Amino acid sequence: MRRLAARGAAGDAGEAAAPAADRTDCARGRGRSPWRLIDLRAIWDTGVVLPAADWKGPSSGVAGRRLNKAEALSSVRKAQFERLEAARPRGPGSRERGPVLRMAGQQPPPWVLAALLLCLPSLGGAIEIPMDPSIQNELSQPPTITKQSVKDHIVDPRDNILIECEAKGNPAPSFHWTRNSRFFNIAKDPRVSMRRRSGTLVIDFRSGGRPEEYEGEYQCFARNKFGTALSNRIRLQVSKSPLWPKENLDPVVVQEGAPLTLQCNPPPGLPSPVIFWMSSSMEPITQDKRVSQGHNGDLYFSNVMLPDMQTDYSCNARFHFTHTIQQKDAFTLKVLTNHPYNDSSLRNHPDMYSARGVAERTPSFMYPQGTASSQMVLRGMDLLLECIASGVPTPDIAWYKKGGDLPSDKAKFENFNKALRITNVSEEDSGEYFCLASNKMGSIRHTISVRVKAAPYWLDEPKNLILAPGEDGRLVCRASGNPKPTVQWMVNGEPLQSAPPNPNREVAGDTIIFRDTQISSRAVYQCNTSNEHGYLLANAFVSVLDVPPRMLSPRNQLIRVILYNRTRLDCPFFGSPIPTLRWFKNGQGSNLDGGNYHVYENGSLEIKMTRKEDQGIYTCVATNILGKAENQVHLEVKDPTRIYRMPEDQVAKRGTTVQLECRVKHDPSLKLTVSWLKDDEPLYVSNRMKKEDESLTIFGVAERDQGSYTCIASTELDQDLAKAYLTVLADQATPTNRLAALPKGRPDRPRDLELTDLAERSVRLTWIPGDDNNSPITDYVVQFEEDQFQPGVWHDHSKFPGSVNSAVLHLSPYVNYQFRVIAVNEVGSSHPSLPSERYRTSGAPPESNPADVKGEGTRKNNMEITWTPMNATSAFGPNLRYIVKWRRRETREAWSNVTVWGSRHVVGQTPVYVPYEIRVQAENDFGKGPEPDTVIGYSGEDYPRAAPTDVKIRVLNSTAVSLQWNRVYSDTVQGQLREYRAYYWRESSLLKNLWVSQKRQQASFPGDRLRGVVSRLFPYSNYKLEMVVVNGRGDGPRSETKEFATPEGVPSAPRRFRVRQPNLETIHLEWDHPEHPNGILTGYTLKYVAFNGTKVGKQIVENFSPNQTKFTMQRADPVSRYRFTLSARTQVGSGEAATEESPAPPNEAYTNNQADIATQGWFIGLMCAVALLVLILLIVCFIKRSRGGKYPVREKKDVPLGPEDPKEEDGSFDYSDEDNKPLQGSQTSLDGTIKQQESDDSLVDYGEGGEGQFNEDGSFIGQYTVKKDKEETEGNESSEATSPVNAIYSLA
Repeated sequence: MRRLAARGAAGDAGEAAAPAADRTDCARGRGRSPWRLIDLRAIWDTGVVLPAADWKGPSSGVAGRRLNKAEALSSVRKAQFERLEAARPRGPGSRERGPVLRMAGQQPPPWVLAALLLCLPSLGGAIEIPMDPSIQNELSQPPTITKQSVKDHIVDPRDNILIECEAKGNPAPSFHWTRNSRFFNIAKDPRVSMRRRSGTLVIDFRSGGRPEEYEGEYQCFARNKFGTALSNRIRLQVSKSPLWPKENLDPVVVQEGAPLTLQCNPPPGLPSPVIFWMSSSMEPITQDKRVSQGHNGDLYFSNVMLPDMQTDYSCNARFHFTHTIQQKDAFTLKVLTNHPYNDSSLRNHPDMYSARGVAERTPSFMYPQGTASSQMVLRGMDLLLECIASGVPTPDIAWYKKGGDLPSDKAKFENFNKALRITNVSEEDSGEYFCLASNKMGSIRHTISVRVKAAPYWLDEPKNLILAPGEDGRLVCRASGNPKPTVQWMVNGEPLQSAPPNPNREVAGDTIIFRDTQISSRAVYQCNTSNEHGYLLANAFVSVLDVPPRMLSPRNQLIRVILYNRTRLDCPFFGSPIPTLRWFKNGQGSNLDGGNYHVYENGSLEIKMTRKEDQGIYTCVATNILGKAENQVHLEVKDPTRIYRMPEDQVAKRGTTVQLECRVKHDPSLKLTVSWLKDDEPLYVSNRMKKEDESLTIFGVAERDQGSYTCIASTELDQDLAKAYLTVLADQATPTNRLAALPKGRPDRPRDLELTDLAERSVRLTWIPGDDNNSPITDYVVQFEEDQFQPGVWHDHSKFPGSVNSAVLHLSPYVNYQFRVIAVNEVGSSHPSLPSERYRTSGAPPESNPADVKGEGTRKNNMEITWTPMNATSAFGPNLRYIVKWRRRETREAWSNVTVWGSRHVVGQTPVYVPYEIRVQAENDFGKGPEPDTVIGYSGEDYPRAAPTDVKIRVLNSTAVSLQWNRVYSDTVQGQLREYRAYYWRESSLLKNLWVSQKRQQASFPGDRLRGVVSRLFPYSNYKLEMVVVNGRGDGPRSETKEFATPEGVPSAPRRFRVRQPNLETIHLEWDHPEHPNGILTGYTLKYVAFNGTKVGKQIVENFSPNQTKFTMQRADPVSRYRFTLSARTQVGSGEAATEESPAPPNEAYTNNQADIATQGWFIGLMCAVALLVLILLIVCFIKRSRGGKYPVREKKDVPLGPEDPKEEDGSFDYSDEDNKPLQGSQTSLDGTIKQQESDDSLVDYGEGGEGQFNEDGSFIGQYTVKKDKEETEGNESSEATSPVNAIYSLA
């Protein structure tokens, strides 16, 4: 079963030539002369060519370009140029490519380079004049500078000096130099030489000399008989790395917490050195928010701390050219402190400064000084703003731009936010920036006014101008800058004013206009534009050529193409004036153009669909007033490569033999290659495989052979491929194919499609169903593909029941149909069938017109008419086009019309926002479509001319105001009224010394409304407001600025509300003032309540003054927690509250459980029973003691005796006077009770009689005494006094 079949030529067209496409002219502009400008769009482009025997090189291609950017001055030439551009092929299908047959590593032939020479100004220095004498003698070129040193040229004094200047031209240019605007005589200085065939200067110091003697400004002149080109003015400077002066630096004495600046003052170097700070032992200085290096190289301490004196500080300068580092004598610090001990534990203290006795200070700026400064930066450079502040604690730095946001895509913060860098500065980056330094003691800010200036930069750089004799053209030199640059023209290096007069040349400011140019007009022009910040120098030559027609490709090319594919025959030619080109086939007299042929302006002949009868010899003839030239192209049409017997999916048992067929039909004149892929990788043919021309056989199939196999049949022009899947089963599996093992599967593809009953608008399609694989076929889907608009794309045509295998298909006119069928069952869809043969229906006029016709302005003086283009099934004929008509609405003026091939047309020079009636009608070569509907469109909008008037503001509350305004007149809107818009910003707060953001905000009121509400304002603030009218183009002028103030509101929540509990008796509360007071604070309200588990106490309310930010309360009990709610007050009322809870004590969980259990009745009863049992035990113990009884002593007690025991020697233990003494092996608890440890009994349990002895092993020998034992031993009758606690342990 075939899984995939894909066919296509190598490349889009399958031809052996990749034709020229979408080229542009090498020349633009035409004057009064009847001669035409040089058009190099016809220059040879890429193609697979089999050249004649007299030339062995490969083909190579390059897209032609215009020779110049000269604008046409003649209306006649302009019209011709527009027609030429309209006829140039564009869009899909305008360029086809085939496989390129060329040999790598060979140079292109001279005729290619000759053509490319004329496009040299557009292609830059990559193209050289060919060495072929016939071309070199005919084509001339003024000098062009191709390489030069930079304007500021800094050199290493240890090396020879090299000042580059290279140029090209025909004939080769000669060079000379000026130094400081005077002729530099190289021959008189033995150290100076010039490279051969180059203008590069080499100054050699191997024999001595000082490089500083050659510093100055140099300029290179490249000259041949057609003109002189100039290099930039190159300023030569020798790199300098002066030594650091020796200094005796006294220790710097500074009070701890004070700011400090260690100045670097590096020696002036060229270029400036890179500065960094290290210790004298070459350890880097750690920098952070407190200690950092400024952009000027100084080291700044926002506040000095005692650990700063543990190292010294040395400034280092690294010089670029010499790669040396110079080190300044080190600074040593002596820090005076109130806390002389450098306790490391204080470094991590939350308030390190107060712990060390350092007074806190508000921020102040160390750099820059004062509250405001200014800075100038050039356009395109980086802007670096820096603010370094001192203070205790170390201040934080934040950056803002007044009236806007920082450019997020270009701005980045450096040096711990102390520096703001904006890359690639432009004019919109000018304005006022300010940095805000703040700590908990306060904040200050510094404003930096930034002015952006600009060295000259190109708006329209002059380009080389190549014309035919009698042509008109112009050189344009437009540049911008700040201040505005001046323009100076020169010709061949001399001021234009002192050059000989030229009646064909006219200077108009930044433009030189040439009329009726002749051969003598050749020259090199220089444009120098400059201001106080720099200059730009550009060379542009004017060259005039007259060349008879010449063919630029090899003669008798052979081009081969696949049948029914589109191809293009190239005939690159050159001449000045531009020759006209005609094509002939097999020597016939009629010119080929129209029908299946189309000739492009670049000379290429396109054959839309090649057939066998298109084979033959094609002749192209180029003619101008100087002569003519011709060339021939041989076209061969080849049959396509097709796989007619494809490999099928197979399921095989392991060890069996499998054969995959791949039978191919191809053109016998082409070499066929059949290759195989496995899983989309090249197949390695092992000794178990046999590859033949029409099959692949696998012997002894193994599991590793399972996968997809792709057969690729290819020639040098096209290829076809087909894929199948091989499944390998284990030995016990018995199915003969992969799909039979499944109970149900997708159907096999239908086959043998046949077209019958051919009619103009219908055809009958018949097919043979494939196997349904145990699931009945429910539907057939018929799809079609056409090769004109969307070749290779399949569309659904119709759907039929699964019980039929033949259907009549209704067709559209002039569509080259190809059909395929897909079978569907409940499992899924089959693979598509093989395509049917093609059937083209006859053409007819369109029966519909394009949809979605719209008319909208893209500029204030135009209207763009657009529509959805019609597809292939609605075109109904060749050359589908659209007749676009328009006229102003409600006027009796005649319809304007134009024929368009695309899907848009722009109407120019329209009044602002005027309604138009629009009609778009489809037309093909068979006729026009039906009369179209009229659609109303509008020309472009302009900005509104009037602003809303009589704007009234009424304050609704502290955060909202209502607006009312008068409607603007409709004729001032100049477009569709979208909305009224209010721009407002917070000018200041009514509270003194409160910084506010003045960022502009907006509120929109869509439609023609006369009132609205602006909300979400800040209370107690001064605002400004402006109104504008908005249409589709944008905002109109702004109304008179209105000012209003919002009343007081309730404040926001206090900031940083903190609850600390240093002990079980007190709780400390601290807070900061609200971020937004929204009025004058009258105080704070604190509400707190105690809670313990589910119990909640009575709420207590405290009121504080507005300046109080701390409060300490005494706890009522050590167990309960507290919930605090704090809010600030103004005259309006209390604001948003901040809520915190006191920390939970460590045993809170236990306390809660204890409190809950203690209230239960069963717990109370249990405790009473335990108390009664203890009382009974105590009574028993006292009774036994009063009788003088002996307590039984347990065996195997190994409690060691302490050396402090007074009776240790005789082994007796007297407890009579130590009833309350803690027992050995026990410990006293917090409540004074004795806790028993590892052993359950102690020496207390043993009798106290003097008869007690120890065995030889040290164990105690005692007589156990039991009250009821009749066998009491002698010597153990002494009485014993026992404490109740001991009695309890003995009973245990």
